[in-house]
Amino acid sequence: MGQVLHGSATTTEAVRRAIQHSQESLRALAKRYGVNQKTVAKWKKRSSASDLRTGPRDARLTVLTIEEEAVIVAFLRYTLLPLDDCLYALLPTIPALTRSSLHRCLQRHGLSRLPDIDGDKPAKKKFKAYPIGYFHIDIAEVRTEQGKLHMFVAMDRTSKFAFVELHEKATTAVSKAFLLNLIAAVPYKIHTVLTDNGIQFTTPGAGGSAVPLIKEAIANGEIFRAHAFELACARNDIEHRTTKAKHPWTNGHVERMNRTIKDATVKRYYYESHHQLRQHLGDFVSAYNFGRRLKTLKGLTPYDFICKRWTTEPERFRLNPLQQMPGLNNLDFWYCQLAERRSRGARSPNWP
Repeated sequence: MGQVLHGSATTTEAVRRAIQHSQESLRALAKRYGVNQKTVAKWKKRSSASDLRTGPRDARLTVLTIEEEAVIVAFLRYTLLPLDDCLYALLPTIPALTRSSLHRCLQRHGLSRLPDIDGDKPAKKKFKAYPIGYFHIDIAEVRTEQGKLHMFVAMDRTSKFAFVELHEKATTAVSKAFLLNLIAAVPYKIHTVLTDNGIQFTTPGAGGSAVPLIKEAIANGEIFRAHAFELACARNDIEHRTTKAKHPWTNGHVERMNRTIKDATVKRYYYESHHQLRQHLGDFVSAYNFGRRLKTLKGLTPYDFICKRWTTEPERFRLNPLQQMPGLNNLDFWYCQLAERRSRGARSPNWP
């Protein structure tokens, strides 16, 4: 362990112990260790090699008497008021009391923080557990030298598997195509998607998803008009949920993923073309899905979690996930890819 000495110390604890156990004269010890004779005499008299405690021996407030401190302590223990309220209530009785002196008094008596009371704070709630196949979907804007792109991001709430696409437009047809590509990309059944109330995902002013009505119309053989994204959900038996208006944190899983992707790509590197961004983004998402171990998954990667869930819940899967590996599924593969890119002079991507 390192020694904690005051800023003006000229000796260490080892030197101090050597001085205390030495029989040499003060002059000889001062010359040997390069210190003043008074310093040698001081450590000769002490039995310990540690610095003495600085400050007053008896800690007390200079502006308050012992009786006033007792009044403050008794008042707080009885009322349990916050600091400012306690100050305003005691000022008529103790005119010399200030906010800082009150805080120091309570801190010295161990009352600077009020005790927790049952019901004072709402209990922390964990995210509700869902079966694998619950995806959060969102759209974010990114830019390269060629202009703006719309980044469609989908993230599984349970497995943390991420699926990302870049499009030059964000229309209902593009959102429908993104959903169909997502369905084809994951080896298990998607049962729920959560989106915001944007026009890419739902009809404005509809007050929620129309997927149940679309399913009913399809079952009755009726002619109807529907949103392209919601129609794709209905045909693939996917429940579509929307967030509450002006509550983007409801979709916080994918919002946090958007930030992670931007921090690793457009906020760190400069891209001359859309192709460069697409290539780097694909490398990053692949490394995230197949190489990054997540604490929330108890040290597993999203791909490892999917394979583990396949062994326990095979009825939720359409395909064997082991058949969807993009090459060698280990970190050595990604490091080899990184070395190859560096040998070509390409800028290295930000591996997760």
